[in-house]
Amino acid sequence: MLGSSMANLKAGTRPPWLGLGAAVWVQIASGNAYNFPLYSHSLKSVMGFNQHQLTMLGVANDIGENVGLLPGIACNKFPPWIVLSIGSFACFLGYGVLWLAVSRTVLNLPYWLLWLSLCVATNSSAWLSTAVLVTNMRNFPVSRGTVAGILKGYAGLSAAVFTEIYSTILRKSSSNLLMFLSFGVPILCFLMMYFVRACTPTFGADSTEHGHFLFIQVASVVLGLYVLTTTILDPILHFSAEISYAILVGMVVLLMAPLAIPVKMTICPSRINQPEMPNQPVASSEETLQGEGNADKTEPLLTSSESSTYLGSFREGDEALEVAMLLAVGEGAVKKKRRPRRGEDFKFTEAVVKADFWLLFLVYFTGVGSGVTVLNNLAQIGIAQGVHSTTILLSLFGFCNFIGRLGGGVVSEHFVRSKLVPRTMWMTCTQMIMVITYLLFASAIDGTLYAATALLGICYGVQFSIMIPTVSELFGLKHFGIFYNFMSLGNPLGAFLFSGLLAGYIYDTEAAKQQGLSLLSSSISCIGPNCFRLTFLVLAGLCGAGSVASIVLTKRIWPVYQMLYGRGSFRLPQTSNH
Repeated sequence: MLGSSMANLKAGTRPPWLGLGAAVWVQIASGNAYNFPLYSHSLKSVMGFNQHQLTMLGVANDIGENVGLLPGIACNKFPPWIVLSIGSFACFLGYGVLWLAVSRTVLNLPYWLLWLSLCVATNSSAWLSTAVLVTNMRNFPVSRGTVAGILKGYAGLSAAVFTEIYSTILRKSSSNLLMFLSFGVPILCFLMMYFVRACTPTFGADSTEHGHFLFIQVASVVLGLYVLTTTILDPILHFSAEISYAILVGMVVLLMAPLAIPVKMTICPSRINQPEMPNQPVASSEETLQGEGNADKTEPLLTSSESSTYLGSFREGDEALEVAMLLAVGEGAVKKKRRPRRGEDFKFTEAVVKADFWLLFLVYFTGVGSGVTVLNNLAQIGIAQGVHSTTILLSLFGFCNFIGRLGGGVVSEHFVRSKLVPRTMWMTCTQMIMVITYLLFASAIDGTLYAATALLGICYGVQFSIMIPTVSELFGLKHFGIFYNFMSLGNPLGAFLFSGLLAGYIYDTEAAKQQGLSLLSSSISCIGPNCFRLTFLVLAGLCGAGSVASIVLTKRIWPVYQMLYGRGSFRLPQTSNH
């Protein structure tokens, strides 16, 4: 399957940018799981659910969104349009059942069916996101951090985009929203799937490419500021219907900005000629460059002196045994076959036995697991500290999350090329800041809530944009979809452990103390800093441990980045035959 798909790579400099522009729209559509708060109240009232049942539906929402091992496997066996088709069908099927329930088209649907339908519906986001992320990471293999930051940044804005559509076109109707998700998202994906396809990657980075990425980044920042500003001003100024529709049109225009790049390439083709970088070695990701037909080729026995220096630190076996193997290969006695080294293509079974794999998972888990705990309880945190209108808090967190995702990709890409600094250094820095942020939350000092929320949003977003290119650089692009989705399990795992169990238990216990009720009957609100203080202290300790693990990981993988970026630009390692 891979061999045949690689034979039909789309060539040229324009198709990858067209695919990236289309991927932005699919990435926005993949944020459909963020809409649960917009229709959960209707689901609760129509079906007569209690708060515990609604909370368990929220768990189904998180599980469906983040369990993406199947999409990770599928994207290595099928072209992107098939993966997008599966995601579109899951979206139609899952949200369609929920629409039948909320619109009362079908009465008395069982709770287990709605729970399962929500899992299927939000799992569509894993299929859509994996398809566009994997495809574009392979189309731009030397700009992985930048591409990951852009796509995950737009994913962070999807909640605001859907909220704008919900408020304007759908007239704040939960039934209309579920119908829109059932039909609108699949239709959008079917329109875009032709353009999201594997293209022949270019390895030369020039000012034109840098300018294109910069244009998309600036356009996304403008979009984020635009949506944040209009969201804050709407309840204050009470926009008329005409102004609301004009704001929506402006948002759509800003979403189309990335498509201006392939349009410009069509109008001015003479300006986009990109020379290939000299001395580029053969890429390790066969499906990106060559297909699996070249997988039997042995790697050269002699490399440049610089490469030899760096590769020496990768050797995990005994040096004498390695020399003996090289001599045997040179004499034709054996065919070279070895396990991959960091920076080459790993199979999943080869990666899970590596300490670096689990260190990266631990660092990511502590960062997003603690962050999602605050996100899931942000409304209750605001009420506990005397802020009863949490719309601004949620908008502030969402915008700063977007800035963190976009900025993490940009900053890490700059320093990894100019200073050979591993990307995980920024996970270390942001988790140290998260420790201070959680202590600010725990102190509940007047005036610090908004600042702490903004800081946490930025640091939380950085975890996403750093993990994605890092896992591809350490373990290759060939099975990147599986690695990325396995790492993503840190999000629901953290939500279950620290939000569902820890924060929920501490909150209910403190509320029961305040009201003098038994824990089982305590369904009232908790007021005061003690509602979450212990939770924040635990999260601060968790991020402290994550910072230590990140320092260890950064030190271990520093030689990998010296090898990959030692000449000032990205160099794909030699193919390993394993």
